[in-house]
Amino acid sequence: MDKKKNRASRADATRNRDQLLEAATRVFASAGTEPSMRAIARAAGVGIATLYRHFPTKESLVDAVYGSQVARLTTGARELLDQLPPAAAMRRWMDLFGDWIATKNGMLDTLLAMIETGEIAHGQTRVELLAAITTILEAGRAVDDLRPELIAEDIAASLVGIFTVAPRPQREALAGRLLDLLMEGLRPPVRRAAALWSAEDR
Repeated sequence: MDKKKNRASRADATRNRDQLLEAATRVFASAGTEPSMRAIARAAGVGIATLYRHFPTKESLVDAVYGSQVARLTTGARELLDQLPPAAAMRRWMDLFGDWIATKNGMLDTLLAMIETGEIAHGQTRVELLAAITTILEAGRAVDDLRPELIAEDIAASLVGIFTVAPRPQREALAGRLLDLLMEGLRPPVRRAAALWSAEDR
């Protein structure tokens, strides 16, 4: 019985932590300025003591949110390719990238301090994100769905530029239009023309 109770208790703790992480991610992504731990607890519908029990410091919460967002991007590339053609997967991945940028902006002060002290390895994150983009590009080249000369660094730079001039969620509609324009440039000319004709037929 004690073992069952312990397993149930651990499962509840994991579930509660995941719910707090999801709430914190939403708050960071929509915040104009970095929110307080109290504001995050309020958004999660829990007391501040509950939040601190799972995340003793703001740095530990930022580290968990940042890590979950990077994992979402790195694993998301392969998952999207399992569901969609490469060009469509790339466009959907761009939206995930935008979510990550918005979340980063909401916790930027703490994040920059952690990068400065080495608590977060920003260089490794860049390597992982470029690898995710490359995975989609290689799949696109194999079926002539994305231009063969594309490189991950150029796409990453383009995305950073778009989300700098059209930050989400404040300018989400503009960001969507710019991402669609970028995608048109990533597709081979024949594929672009076919997509336009298909749109006209609709």
